[in-house]
Amino acid sequence: MNKIDRMRESLATLQPQSLEIIDDSAKHIGHGGFMADGSHYRVIIVSSQFGGKAVMARHRMVYAALGDMMKADIHALNIEARTPEEEKQAS
Repeated sequence: MNKIDRMRESLATLQPQSLEIIDDSAKHIGHGGFMADGSHYRVIIVSSQFGGKAVMARHRMVYAALGDMMKADIHALNIEARTPEEEKQAS
């Protein structure tokens, strides 16, 4: 299973209504932490579990869901975490 599939499986615990994972690693060739099989990611996740939570709390939820991947497989993670209501307002 590749890293994005593993991330998707791990983030399923947050019961996302939508989830997009983008591998931005190619933009970071030559920078610290670069891994050819992926190391820099952007996650756009919409979940009702984020309701009433501040941005940092939402990020901690994503980090917790990814668990050990944050220690070994992911060097950098850009997170956009919204509730379904916030997603509707943004559209």
